[in-house]
Amino acid sequence: MQIYPAIDLKDGAVVRLLHGEMGTATVFNPDPAAQARDFAAAGFTWLHLVDLNGAFEGRPVNAEPVRAILAAVDLPVQLGGGIRDMATVEHWLLAGVRRVILGTAAVKDPDFTRAACHAFPGRVALGIDARRGRVAIEGWAEESDLPALDLARRFEDAGAAAIVYTDIERDGALKGVNFAATAALAEQVSLPVIASGGVSTLDDIAALQQREETGIEGVIIGRALYDGRIDARSALALVAKGQEAAEGQAAC
Repeated sequence: MQIYPAIDLKDGAVVRLLHGEMGTATVFNPDPAAQARDFAAAGFTWLHLVDLNGAFEGRPVNAEPVRAILAAVDLPVQLGGGIRDMATVEHWLLAGVRRVILGTAAVKDPDFTRAACHAFPGRVALGIDARRGRVAIEGWAEESDLPALDLARRFEDAGAAAIVYTDIERDGALKGVNFAATAALAEQVSLPVIASGGVSTLDDIAALQQREETGIEGVIIGRALYDGRIDARSALALVAKGQEAAEGQAAC
């Protein structure tokens, strides 16, 4: 299982929101590049970036701190927020982003989303943000009637790399992962699923590891890393131990 530490960008700083509400932002680091270096030094091997302003405005806003992060660390990065056209996809992939995440575009412009997946196989992920099982868009400011599973199934054959599934009501709340909904989605689609929202303890990570066979490939951790509820090295050691155990069982 891959752990993706989250760097959410608002007005150039690293923040965490509660339930996706911009007015709830807590600034954890005014220097995103320094935060990226801290995560790299801790041993993480991927970064998860979100341009929060961009998600609301529908265009990249925090481009400068994203570029600073790309220059600061030699880690693969996935980026979401405000990516709504092919030119922006191409710009970020050429700039060094390993994988872009399309969320609102998957709902409002499925033809573009499918074209991007085909043009860059394995480098486009779907961001499915759900509230009570229904997809929310435009930085979670708008709710649709579209079930999360239906949206996932629309792009199974498009060449998408993964689904980033966020339970909005858990995001930033430290209330634990919605294991049932995440595992149910993973079981019913062929794409790997990255869990997001509510991770608050090592037990949450362990519980997700136990559900890896459903198709859960990774987990995004935000506030719990910033406020010290989860120690980075302990989390990475837990994942490594689980992988060793799984490899040992496979070899038997």
